[in-house]
Amino acid sequence: MTLKFIARLRSSRVVVQDQLEVPDQAAVGGGGDGEDCCWAKLPPELLREVLLMIEDSETRWPQRKTVVACAGVCSSWRLIVKEIVKFPEISGKLTFPISVKQPGPKDGLLHCFIKRNRSTHTYCLYLSLTNALTDDGKFLLAARKHKRPTHNDYIISLRAEDMSRGSSSYVGKLRSNYLGNRYTILAGQSAHTGSKMAKNHSPRLPNLKHASSKVHFVNYSMAHISYELEVFGSRGPRRMQCIMGTIPTASTAPEEPARARSEFSGLNTDIFQSNPIAHSEPASMGNFLSGSLCGQKNGALVLINKAPRWNEQLHCWCLNFHGRVTVASVKNFQLVASPENRKIVLQFGKVGKDLFTMDYQYPISAFQAFAICLSSFDTKVACE
Repeated sequence: MTLKFIARLRSSRVVVQDQLEVPDQAAVGGGGDGEDCCWAKLPPELLREVLLMIEDSETRWPQRKTVVACAGVCSSWRLIVKEIVKFPEISGKLTFPISVKQPGPKDGLLHCFIKRNRSTHTYCLYLSLTNALTDDGKFLLAARKHKRPTHNDYIISLRAEDMSRGSSSYVGKLRSNYLGNRYTILAGQSAHTGSKMAKNHSPRLPNLKHASSKVHFVNYSMAHISYELEVFGSRGPRRMQCIMGTIPTASTAPEEPARARSEFSGLNTDIFQSNPIAHSEPASMGNFLSGSLCGQKNGALVLINKAPRWNEQLHCWCLNFHGRVTVASVKNFQLVASPENRKIVLQFGKVGKDLFTMDYQYPISAFQAFAICLSSFDTKVACE
């Protein structure tokens, strides 16, 4: 009976786009929140059992669309799905839009890759679906470079076709200085989170034709990246550090308790509407290059690039990427919490002309990892 139910659910009229997102209310059959449809009247015990089976069976994309569809049926389904779908740091799965802003898995690197389009100055992040270096992938995030007179901005979005800051798909941005050796990761938060529906208790807003689709965001600094300046024309591997302002140093401890997380917000208009991440006071960029690269900044986690070794036979600097990187490039790097800590938090490297692998894990998120990798693409006037 349960298998027939799942088959019927898959063939139902629930619409799920090929994006990492929750279906819109208008795409779900039934009333305003799906409460009038037949699926909402199932016994809670049976519903929970079925949803648990779906969660356990649909472990990879694109099959995981079914889990997303279940969250869009009605509020009762959504509450159960919210309860049974674990955070990425525990499950190792990216399911809902908020997953890209949550810490990665604790038990190993999550394999992703980035495609670069030189003509449009765009970059797309995909979740790897197989162990191969190249596959179709599951789209996660997109970014576009905007050149300014004194700096560059990389706007990061959930949709490749809509990368404007005023869009509801806006996630954040990466901003550089003129020399390309200092960067700030800015995360977007809706300026009026939770206020849209407060003025009207109906789930369907009246006069939709007069409503503006533009969403006003405020940006807060969540990390700083710096590249060490090359002095007197010296050449060699890049040296970088990342001050993760919203992640404490203790997060890399073996028994660190789960820190505050943003919750999946169901079918709200703002897909990132959630309990805001704790904001830390950003470190001064003027102090980035003073002192040791390994120094701690106000208790925030500091990631540094793992030092490569010189290979006499190949006559080049080398890092062990365990087969995930195949082309030598100055952009390739691995980030660790300290020289003594061998746990790689993020690694990035070239595998083709415009194809790069990006593997990350706890305590950083896909959004943070993507932004850090974008900094490696940027031109660095004084660093090389």
